[in-house]
Amino acid sequence: MLQISFIRKNKKKILLGLKKRNFQRLYLIDEILILDQEKKKIQSFLNKILEQENCITKKIGKYFSEQNGYNDNVDNFKQQCYKLKNEKKKISIQLKKIFLQLQEKLNQVPNIPDEKVNKFSVENDIIFHEKNIYSYVKKNENILTHWELSKKFCLFDLKLGSEICGAGFPVYINQCAKLQRSLIQYFLDQNIQASYQEYNLPYVINEQSGFCTGQIPDKENQMYLIEKDNFYLIPTGEIPLMNCYRNKTLLESHLPIKATTYTSCFRREAGSYGSKVRGLNRLHQFDKVEIIQITTSELSSFSLEEMVFHVKKMLHSLELPFRILRLNATDLSPTSSITYDFEVYSIAQKKWMEVSSVSNCTDFQSNRLKLKYKNYKGKIKYCHTLNGSALAVPRILSTLLENNQSNNKILIPKVLIPYTGFDYIK
Repeated sequence: MLQISFIRKNKKKILLGLKKRNFQRLYLIDEILILDQEKKKIQSFLNKILEQENCITKKIGKYFSEQNGYNDNVDNFKQQCYKLKNEKKKISIQLKKIFLQLQEKLNQVPNIPDEKVNKFSVENDIIFHEKNIYSYVKKNENILTHWELSKKFCLFDLKLGSEICGAGFPVYINQCAKLQRSLIQYFLDQNIQASYQEYNLPYVINEQSGFCTGQIPDKENQMYLIEKDNFYLIPTGEIPLMNCYRNKTLLESHLPIKATTYTSCFRREAGSYGSKVRGLNRLHQFDKVEIIQITTSELSSFSLEEMVFHVKKMLHSLELPFRILRLNATDLSPTSSITYDFEVYSIAQKKWMEVSSVSNCTDFQSNRLKLKYKNYKGKIKYCHTLNGSALAVPRILSTLLENNQSNNKILIPKVLIPYTGFDYIK
């Protein structure tokens, strides 16, 4: 959520940023500023009433101490206090109403895109592309998709998952189950070696936690709701991980904070049919390892580059063909100022598959989280928050299966063999 003080000082910049996003409700900015001005006037009037009330209370106390008893003046003062209290109650209700209107409008305004982000274009900017992509394709060999490989090697069972729960809930079997678990452990180990502190977190959140990271109200229709308790199943580990730092004021000397977690993620978005959702391409439940950083405004750009390099290094180690895209403004999530997507290439499906998004949310999330830091001069500022997948498991798994297949076995990347205990799936 944008800070009102920032909107006040940077109205022109904000309008230009929202136009870059192709955001249509630009009138919200004027409405926010008008409400903010009205709130200030009412707050000023309320402060005067509080001053008068305080002054009269002191006079009553003085009369009691000096006159040693009760008199007509005290009655007059009490009547004045009674009137002021009634007036204060009315103004407080009015102030609360304006505050709620203001919050509602602020919640509808997305973050401002970074200067590097382009406005709408047909394609996102490709900033890195693995060379010789198609050298991964083995000629004179029948390349199978991962769902075809699953039938041949008994890797996973979507039909069984559908019987247990519903479509989009996979059951991994035998060596594939071990490979899936090995990927999770490998990702965590790589993150920990890069100084990310590991957390083990709940898979359910309350509404406030979803609001603080920006999923509510924007994406609540994509989330599973446990109605009896008003809890949501998490769509990403970013939510509980960021909420570990809610309502905190940190010291600048303790920043940046780097944290990682493994969670299952639950999303309702998989509902269509066709090649885009076949096999493990899009699921209602999937495993993901998440990384976040909490830092200062001066260091957040560096932290973003560091996170992008980290994910890039992990994909290189898995020997997967991949590319990095910088999303244009219209493709950004409402919380993000700049996002880099990582896509791996599926030789069987002949298409790119997104496996990670790394985003800088600047102080947009921290404003909702009330997450601040005290700098070396003692000034309190909002932190900058960043998040990224390192990495999402199903699409990494599917491309590993497809890109490393042969007639009778599927080879395991060298870095994963110590985790799996086998060097191929037979």
